[in-house]
Amino acid sequence: MLKILSKLLPTPLPKSSKQHRKSTSAKEKDVLGRAGEQAAADFLTAKGYQILQRNFLLPGGEIDIAALDGETLVIAEVKTRKNNRFGKPYEAVHETKQRQILRLAEQFMHQFRMMQSPVRFDVISVTGTSAEDFEIEHFIQAFRPQDLQR
Repeated sequence: MLKILSKLLPTPLPKSSKQHRKSTSAKEKDVLGRAGEQAAADFLTAKGYQILQRNFLLPGGEIDIAALDGETLVIAEVKTRKNNRFGKPYEAVHETKQRQILRLAEQFMHQFRMMQSPVRFDVISVTGTSAEDFEIEHFIQAFRPQDLQR
């Protein structure tokens, strides 16, 4: 059963509860990550978002999902894990990752001539082993550029 939670979070995301973890094969992580990104895109589409791009490669990284929520450009970072044993997926979106996402968003907006568009940064946390048992947490405006340390 798919569980979906939407949250409007104050900045920043909750702090990490990192532990040492056993390595998972790259192929297994890729398969799970792709399934999580598909579930996240389906989730946003069901909420009325218009998906513009997925896995959009830019110098310096990749934007998982770029979508429109009305007039607002949403840059969504998707993190997927099998379970919460080593922390929730969203905990991997630390300040360094947030800064990278901001740089990528600026490139994306410039490339698609969207520099004047309002923009929001969401995080979608997916937990489970397959689409049938994924739990999706949507952190709306998970971080804001002005809240990052300079």
